[in-house]
Amino acid sequence: MDDAKQTLQQLRDELQSLKEQGQNGCMDTQTVPNLTNGNMKARRQLKGHFGKVYAMQWAGAGAVEEVVSASQDGKLIIWNANTTLKKQAIPLRSSWVMTCAFETTQNQFVACGGLDNLCSIYKVESEAASGRAHKELQAHDGYLSCCRFIGEKNIITSSGDSTCCYWDVERGEAINSFTDHNGDVMSVAINPNDTNTFVSGSCDATCKLWDIRAQHCVMTFAGHESDINAVSFFPNGMCFGTGSDDSSCRLFDLRCYQEVNTFMSDRILCGITSVAFSKSGRLLLAGYDDYSTHAWDTLKPNQSAPAFSHEKGQGHENRVSCLGVSADGSALCTGSWDTLLKVYA
Repeated sequence: MDDAKQTLQQLRDELQSLKEQGQNGCMDTQTVPNLTNGNMKARRQLKGHFGKVYAMQWAGAGAVEEVVSASQDGKLIIWNANTTLKKQAIPLRSSWVMTCAFETTQNQFVACGGLDNLCSIYKVESEAASGRAHKELQAHDGYLSCCRFIGEKNIITSSGDSTCCYWDVERGEAINSFTDHNGDVMSVAINPNDTNTFVSGSCDATCKLWDIRAQHCVMTFAGHESDINAVSFFPNGMCFGTGSDDSSCRLFDLRCYQEVNTFMSDRILCGITSVAFSKSGRLLLAGYDDYSTHAWDTLKPNQSAPAFSHEKGQGHENRVSCLGVSADGSALCTGSWDTLLKVYA
């Protein structure tokens, strides 16, 4: 067994050496000007939850000011982020919610899930007013960690049972199950330019690219040294960013099938809970366990410091659990265990 481990490590080292040799024409050879005027300010504060905010997502292009948030006070709230007014409050059967999603095509549905192992889907301004779910999707054997809509009729879910599921919402049935991960799947992201593919991040420290049509993993990306908590696609769909408990964010490129940038600092010793890209893709925004939010310049190779930050005392007073950029790219929303959501612009 020891000989096999040594051989495996030698092969890994050789593979890493070959990858480094191939990285001779990427960002390292480019001179990129520094970002200026990058200090975003908190313009709005969304106050109404009475428990830790665990998840949020912006609506789509038809309702760019709307945000859905999920809290362990047992409420799903749809906000107008500009006026700070609550559009709708949905009482949940289980308060142990971990994720939520907005259907971004017609903005007619929201979804949530958590320790009840269910994905509950509600119609906006309809049955939700009485607390009844439009559909409840049940197939996972573990907690629901993340969910993301693909149009109005389908949704992808990830779970602590190490699987992802692709669902037909109207029929309430799982069409496909994706089972190649060896640990809890913590996050999924849909390719914005090809909704037949999505990426997942797992506690097995790998990300996997899946093709719904092939029904299996088509690429596996290694590099992180601990649990991957968040994944997000680059706006052009050719790359994706990750956030991990190893205190680093990383950028992976589908075209060269490898990691192309790492974002970490000796000053940052905590895990990353959530990641999102700016509209242009120049910034990778990340929420951290130490109450801070950092923005990294994706064009700068192997940065040792973020482009700008909101440290503890400047933003939230507890763990930043989720964040997202609006569909038009004009605002960043962060959610925290301090029960608040803040909107930056």
